[in-house]
Amino acid sequence: QVQLVESGGGLVQAGNSLRLSCVASGDTICISGMGWYRQAPGRERELVAAIPSGVTTIYTDSVKGRFTISRDNAKNTLYLQMNSLKPEDTAVYTCNAITTAVAAMCYGMHYWGKGTLVTVSS
Repeated sequence: QVQLVESGGGLVQAGNSLRLSCVASGDTICISGMGWYRQAPGRERELVAAIPSGVTTIYTDSVKGRFTISRDNAKNTLYLQMNSLKPEDTAVYTCNAITTAVAAMCYGMHYWGKGTLVTVSS
C-alpha cells in the first residue's frame, strides 16, 4: 500500500551533479527506513545510501563525500544529491522503503520503485 516514484535521472558529464527524488504515496505513515539502490550491467545491485531510521545515514564507500541522502517527511520525498559524478556511477537507481507495524493499517513490507537511469559520460 505504498507507491514509490523516482525522478531526476538523466545523462550528465563526469564531474557534474544530479539530484534524484523519490515520492512516496499511499500509507506513508507506515514507512520507517528508506534508501537508494543501484545496479549496472555486470555489477551486483548495491545499497548506495539509506536512512534506516531517525537521522542515521549510511553510504557505500564509493560514494562517501560525494552523495548526500535526505528525507523530507512532510513531502513524503526521499532525495539523493549526487555530486562529482563518475562514469562508474552509471546505473539504474531504485528507491526503497521499509514499512513497519507502527499503526493499525501498517504491516511489515519492502517496497521498490521502478527506477531511474543515471548515465555519466567520461
